[in-house]
Amino acid sequence: MLHRRRRSSALTSDGVWSVTLTLPAAGAYRVFADFAPAGGSAMTLGADLLVAGDYEPRALPAVTREVEVDGYSVGLGGDLVPGRSSRLTLRVTKKGEPVTDLEPYLGAYGHLVALRAGDLAYLHVHPDGAPGDGRTKPGPEIVFHAEVPSDGDYRLFLDFKHQGQVRTAGFTLRSTRTAAQTPTSPEPATADPEPEPSGHGDHGH
Repeated sequence: MLHRRRRSSALTSDGVWSVTLTLPAAGAYRVFADFAPAGGSAMTLGADLLVAGDYEPRALPAVTREVEVDGYSVGLGGDLVPGRSSRLTLRVTKKGEPVTDLEPYLGAYGHLVALRAGDLAYLHVHPDGAPGDGRTKPGPEIVFHAEVPSDGDYRLFLDFKHQGQVRTAGFTLRSTRTAAQTPTSPEPATADPEPEPSGHGDHGH
């Protein structure tokens, strides 16, 4: 599963955005571009890149509820349940103390991307609240609502900004429908909905 990295971009006079990207090793990659055209809705486009050479597949990182990044600890609460909105809470601490002064980044205190293992489908993940709305606190918790279409493993990447720097915490989470969640009455058979490209809320990220 690819890692998510931020890169600076440039806009040319003819309206073309470009970005310099260095890929770390041979293999297949998928890149995503989040944007909102003037007067239009936020959207996400993806493209596949191939790097020639000897390719050695690596296993997906193990399912975990807490990760470390640059001296910060990020804990993940909540579960992914196929076919319904799932509340996910990310809690940021540093040296055991809650971080209560997260800084806005692209219009939110955090941004979360969810990718389905296997096909790397990009999934809807919506932040709960926004800086300055009178109810959303700048940490330590950041709340999101995600809906996944199927059972399986997903990679989640959280971007958060603190002390002027944006950091990314990556998680592996497994989505399962337990017996208690399985409908007891027959329902019309439908195919799993395919994830649609989407930005984060109204921020285009």
